[in-house]
Amino acid sequence: MDWLNAIVQGTLLGGLYVLFAAGLSLIFGVMRLVNIAHGDLIVLGAYLGLTVTTTVGLHPLAALVIVVPAMGLIGYALQRGLLNQTLGDDLLPPLLVTFGLSVILQNGLLELYTADPQKMDAGALETASVTVGGLTLGVLPLLTFGFAVAVIWGLQWTFYRTGLGRAFRAVSDNQDIAQLMGLNRRHIFGLAMALALAVTAIAGILLGIRTSFDPSIGGGRLIFGFEAVIIGGLGNLWGTLAGGVILGVAQTLGAKIDPGWQILSGHLAFLIILAIRPNGLFPRIAA
Repeated sequence: MDWLNAIVQGTLLGGLYVLFAAGLSLIFGVMRLVNIAHGDLIVLGAYLGLTVTTTVGLHPLAALVIVVPAMGLIGYALQRGLLNQTLGDDLLPPLLVTFGLSVILQNGLLELYTADPQKMDAGALETASVTVGGLTLGVLPLLTFGFAVAVIWGLQWTFYRTGLGRAFRAVSDNQDIAQLMGLNRRHIFGLAMALALAVTAIAGILLGIRTSFDPSIGGGRLIFGFEAVIIGGLGNLWGTLAGGVILGVAQTLGAKIDPGWQILSGHLAFLIILAIRPNGLFPRIAA
C-alpha cells in the first residue's frame, strides 16, 4: 500500500509539473521558441497572486480571475514588443534575450518583494483531504491535477477545433505561406504567448498555495517544465501530461527509497528516457 500511495501521490505531484510545462510546450509548438525566462514568469504569476490576495482580500483561487488575464496581457506585450524581433532561423538570439529577461525578472522581484520566502494562504484547502480506497489524498493536489488535465484538454481543443488553433498550426508549419494567406504572424505569436502566460498564471497561483516561493526559484521550475515537455515529446500536449506524471512518480518513488533521492530520481528518469527515446515518448508526428 505504501508503494501504491507513492505512485498516486507522484501522479498528483505531476499535475503541478504539467502546469509548469504546458506553456513551454505551447510556445515551442507554435514558434519554436525556447523561453529561458519561463520559470521566472511562473514566479511572477505567484507574486501577482500574492499581491492580489493581500491587497484585495480575495482567496488565491479567486485571484485567478485577475491574475490570468493580467499575465495574458503581459505575454502579448512581451511577444509583440520584444520577442518577435528575435525570431528567425538562428535559435541563439531568443535564448540570449529570454536569459536576459530571466535576470531582469529575478532582480526586479527581489527589489519589490525582497528575498524573504512568501506563501499564499488558502485556508482549509491546504490541509483538506479525502480518503479513497484506503489512501488519503489531499484536496489541493487533486484540484491541481484536475486543473492540469483541464488545461491540456483546453489547449488541445483550441489547437484542433478553433480558428485560432488553425492559425497557430498554420504559422507553425510555414510562416511565410501563412503570411501570404492573410495571417499576421506577429499577432498570432502574441496570442500564443498570451495563452501560454495565462496557463503560467495558474501554475504560479497553485505553486504559491502549495509551497513557499522567492525570486530565486524560477530556474528549478524551468527545469521541471523542460523535463516534462521532453519526456512527453516536443509539441505533444497530451505527451506533456504524461511527462509531468512520469516525472512526479519518479520523484516520489525515489523519496520512498531515500528522502535525499527525490529530485535526483526525477533527473535520472529524464536522462534514461532521453537516452532510450531522444525525441521523447510521444513525439508529435508531422502531418
